[in-house]
Amino acid sequence: MKIRILILFFSIISLNIFSQSDKRSKLKPMKIGFLYAYASNEYFFHDDPDYTYSTNTLKGQAFYNLGNWKKLNFELIVQPQVQFIKHQLINEQFVLPSEKNYLEKRAEFTQQKSMNLYGLEFGLILRKNIFAKLDILATAGLGFTYINTRTERLAKGFTFIENFSLGIEHQFIKDHCVYLGTTIGHVSNLNFKQPNSGYNILGFEIGYSFYIN
Repeated sequence: MKIRILILFFSIISLNIFSQSDKRSKLKPMKIGFLYAYASNEYFFHDDPDYTYSTNTLKGQAFYNLGNWKKLNFELIVQPQVQFIKHQLINEQFVLPSEKNYLEKRAEFTQQKSMNLYGLEFGLILRKNIFAKLDILATAGLGFTYINTRTERLAKGFTFIENFSLGIEHQFIKDHCVYLGTTIGHVSNLNFKQPNSGYNILGFEIGYSFYIN
């Protein structure tokens, strides 16, 4: 139910962007940029001893203005991305003897894997100016992705990603911005396939963007 609500919500705000009455290009963003993120499961408050998982993520970004309320500005961000992932099962007992070919799976999954995840993520940004040319941003994102390798925690194929980020953005020169933030993420497939234990990650982000005239 949570995923369905998020899909509906982001569909509505996307349609709002593309149905505005502005006669110039309706698909033209107000700002574009790119972002690098590093994240891992191996952090103090959600380190899972059963496995290791880390990702280096590259995102393209397109920002669309949704309006404002009081001192908050709302934006839609569209982020095509690729994630370069390292994963390894540490606790072979995670693969239960009741599973078919469990010994073969244990041998396969305890080897370190290099995987790629390809996706498109939609995010809702809440932006608030705190000082001259310095904003604080909170972003909730939902993405539709494909992961190219199976593991003991997630089947190969279609997946969802959910992210929450909190950071600051500074306009260091006219129309050019740098961003630094932290992110929490989750990857799973909504039980379309088994297994679906998924991954939970925490990391940091750094980005650059510029306004389009």
